[in-house]
Amino acid sequence: MPVSKRYEAVVIGVSAGGMNALKVILSQLPAHFGMALVIVQHRSHQSDDFLAHYLDGFSPLSVKEVDELEYIQAGVAYIAPANYHLFIEEDKTFSFSLDGPVNYARPSIDVLFEAAADAFGPKLIGLVLTGANNDGSIGLCRIKEQGGLAIVQDPDTAEVSEMPRAALEMADVDHVLQLEEIADVLARLDKE
Repeated sequence: MPVSKRYEAVVIGVSAGGMNALKVILSQLPAHFGMALVIVQHRSHQSDDFLAHYLDGFSPLSVKEVDELEYIQAGVAYIAPANYHLFIEEDKTFSFSLDGPVNYARPSIDVLFEAAADAFGPKLIGLVLTGANNDGSIGLCRIKEQGGLAIVQDPDTAEVSEMPRAALEMADVDHVLQLEEIADVLARLDKE
């Protein structure tokens, strides 16, 4: 009987400085990466799907903006659409909400992280990257409470350090990594 993978998905929260950070990580992941990646990038509520198209040009994985009710698939990097909170349901589909901003943001990293922690439990990795507020800290705590793994970008290597610093202060983090180390660690965890 085959053993199920230890981790099934990675949720990534990023704000100011995020386009470069995501480009570095997504371009370095192997083409056979076997987890789904779900990304909340803080951006203008009027943004179109440029970010997904831009990152898709650098990544060996398919990068796309999320469609509502879409099933999460391994080996795909999903970008939350602008101006919607992104949820992951128990059946591993996506849903959207127009509820008010959380941490001044919609989509909110905390909203995604908390929903993903409930859906994936210990099979989830949470990753907080560069950014200018504390969004993601509470969600990273929920991921840890559900048995998942918490990774934070080293604030000293982040373009904007507030968000990773807030996550380190609040959550019991498993790994603090420089940006250039993150893809290798995720690839290693994918093989466990």
